[in-house]
Amino acid sequence: MTIEIRVPQLPESVADATLVAWRKQPGESANRDENLADLETDKVVLEVPAPAAGVIKEFTVQQGATVKSGDLLAIFEPDAVAAAPKAAARSETAVVKSEGASRSTSSGKLGPAARRVAEETGVETSVVSGTGRDGRVTKADVVAHAAKQPSAASSVTPPAPAVSDAVKDVVPAVPRAEQRVPMTRLRQRIAERLVQAQHTAALLTTFNEIDLTVINELRARHKDRFEKQHGVKLGFMSFFVKASIEALRKFPLMNASVDGSDIIYHEFYDIGVAVSTDRGLVVPVLRNIENFGFAEIERQITDLGARARAGSLSIEELQGGTFTVTNGGIFGSLLSTPIVSAPQSAILGMHKIQERPIAVDGQVVVRPMMYLAVSYDHRIIDGREAVQFLVTIKDCLEDPSRILLGL
Repeated sequence: MTIEIRVPQLPESVADATLVAWRKQPGESANRDENLADLETDKVVLEVPAPAAGVIKEFTVQQGATVKSGDLLAIFEPDAVAAAPKAAARSETAVVKSEGASRSTSSGKLGPAARRVAEETGVETSVVSGTGRDGRVTKADVVAHAAKQPSAASSVTPPAPAVSDAVKDVVPAVPRAEQRVPMTRLRQRIAERLVQAQHTAALLTTFNEIDLTVINELRARHKDRFEKQHGVKLGFMSFFVKASIEALRKFPLMNASVDGSDIIYHEFYDIGVAVSTDRGLVVPVLRNIENFGFAEIERQITDLGARARAGSLSIEELQGGTFTVTNGGIFGSLLSTPIVSAPQSAILGMHKIQERPIAVDGQVVVRPMMYLAVSYDHRIIDGREAVQFLVTIKDCLEDPSRILLGL
């Protein structure tokens, strides 16, 4: 008795998915709940688990196809024994055939320029190794082969002049490869949203710099005890999230969104934290984070970041958000202008901490400094609010007691 493997029910906000990879091949054994295939939506990668121990009998959808909820993906045979030896033999035969086909057709992959030089130099193209795309024999390949066999070249009429003319206009053979790869669904979605933000919002960025001396000292003094007591490291992100919430309370427009001709004021703080993954940038959301302390914020950021890189976030964890914090400093960025994620109205950009000389009380001292940027939608936020918002974050971070006292 066989089982139909179908696309699981996709969330309402996701119309379809792309079958990006089969993790098991027909005849290959799989355990119960082992991943058979990866389905990529524009937000997350979903796994298709095996319903029982057995093997895939046949595919009904090939890798790269677009599928919808309930579509048939494969026929699965439970309790079947893997056909490994047979599959290996087929694979080996395919390799041999492929190699033979490559050798037999290499002479056919010949451009006009290479063919002309081959005729002039007397080179047998069937023995020339092609370095061009798909194994194509290039003009440079023929010339290089002719240079190794002068005797073959000397029998050509006209002799030396023809070889010289053929060789002198050839640039030394340097492999030049290019690849055309379609964007992943996530990358397409990122591109779509960023272009949409540029086209629909009046984006502007303002900058400031902060002295992180006090926070550095605070972390150095308490990080060991903090980690021992709470089981999570005391990082910088919790300070920036806490400071952002204090600033958002004072300037609610920075936490608002635009809906047509209306402004929606959010009386809660769902902070998106940008995470870079191999698949692209994702922004999981910390829900109602104003209700949590430093330890819980660090714990949630660590958990969401790990699951984002593993591709195991749910759709719900990526939706919504009233404000975003992104940290380009982990990659060495000194200054940037982050793009607002619609329908949000503002985003805070963190950057690299770098020791720089600054003037303090008339003295030049070296301090750990960071440039901060806030990009905002100028349709509803004026420069005054944006600048004061950033100054509030600066004040909270340079004197963290303000966060504890709500000042």
